[in-house]
Amino acid sequence: MASSVIVAHPEGIPMLQAVLRAIQLPDLRRRILFTLGMLMIFRLIAHIPVPNISPNALDQLQSALANNQLAQLLNIFAGGALQNFSVAAMGVYPYITASIIMQLLQPLIPALQELSKEGEQGRIKMNRYQMWLTIPLAYLQAYGQTQTLEYSVNPTGDLTMSLFRSPFNIATNFLPTFTILTTMVAGTMLLVWLGEQINERGIGQGISVIIFGGIVSRLPGIFVQGWQVSQAGGLSTFIGVVGFLIIALVTIVGMVLVQEGQRRIPVQYAKRVRGNKVYGGQSSNIPLKVNMAGMIPLIFAQSIIIFPGIIASWFYRPGAEGIGNAIAGFFYTTFNPTGQGGGVIYMILLFLLTVGFTYFYTIVLFSQQDIPDSLQRNGGFIPGIRPGKKTEEYLGRVLNRITLVGALFLGLVAILPFLTQSITGVQLGLGSTALLIVVGVAIDTMRQLESQLLMRDYEGFLTR
Repeated sequence: MASSVIVAHPEGIPMLQAVLRAIQLPDLRRRILFTLGMLMIFRLIAHIPVPNISPNALDQLQSALANNQLAQLLNIFAGGALQNFSVAAMGVYPYITASIIMQLLQPLIPALQELSKEGEQGRIKMNRYQMWLTIPLAYLQAYGQTQTLEYSVNPTGDLTMSLFRSPFNIATNFLPTFTILTTMVAGTMLLVWLGEQINERGIGQGISVIIFGGIVSRLPGIFVQGWQVSQAGGLSTFIGVVGFLIIALVTIVGMVLVQEGQRRIPVQYAKRVRGNKVYGGQSSNIPLKVNMAGMIPLIFAQSIIIFPGIIASWFYRPGAEGIGNAIAGFFYTTFNPTGQGGGVIYMILLFLLTVGFTYFYTIVLFSQQDIPDSLQRNGGFIPGIRPGKKTEEYLGRVLNRITLVGALFLGLVAILPFLTQSITGVQLGLGSTALLIVVGVAIDTMRQLESQLLMRDYEGFLTR
């Protein structure tokens, strides 16, 4: 049956042809150039340091990032701005967190659920609430992120080893500390504003494009690092680097197939006669995506599993005695990819959390769409399935089966960097989360570009 086929290659305009045609059209060319201009401004902001930073801090920060998994994850979303400790050191991560919280609160708060159904006006209000929520979250993240990095660089509290010229302490050194936090929050809100401008005047989803630009800007450095490693390590290291790149390319192909994979559920609309006119009677389909949750479960899982190890690192002292230090050491080594058993426990937990969050977030998104009720209101039905509760149960069963493929794939993607490092002996700092973001944003942007081109072709046909 057609409904059981997973489609992974949707028809569309070839990518290169779409780009060339877009450049030839003046309005699309302006949109593309505007998007590139916003990305250039973002990269400029990413190199403006926060006030009160110590001149020798950046070298210390590089080594601290190498040993802090949470900071590495945040550095991805900041597009490398965290390693420069710039005003954009948090990237747009607080805004993403606020967005996720608002989505999770909609099924729990009836007022938000009703607001989401009010069309454009409801969307504007929801976006305003999301902006308000972003500011306190940004202050909390700025303080926690900076405090964690400060402790990683300067665990003894020696001012000569600090990231800053004066102590980072909100109680004893309020004004300089608050200035640093406010500058970081302002940088985040500026990036969010740039993303909104891309939404209105550019191409692609603005916030995602900002993250995409930050990750892509680091690729030349990664390739240079791979070349240096292969040159310095001899033939075996060169083979390892080549193997790493091959695995990365295969992973990208798999990501494209899974991101585009969908199961199409056939839908029939009943005929309705009003006067002398007949409405309905068409056939359509419901495209259920294999990976409806996108990259969010991977971010959730990585953030949560890293958190206990980060907290434990504040209390653990290697070589020290005492039950408290032993407990802290257990959490520090267990929730660490290079900890006990070569990180096996860490990888198993990361895999299971990713699979679990994929199912959870998919159910949340699917329930918000309310497809069975929408079909019933518009006279639609799935052939062989009764409308209402039976349709909801059928779609739930189908969604659970296809989500299993997406969840297992995301779980594999989550632990792929550790497996790749074990196989090739090489790690170039190109994480699976970064690859998934790049692939997802590239596909979404090209889809928007294609829709813009098709719309202009259709308008041109009507004016002939």
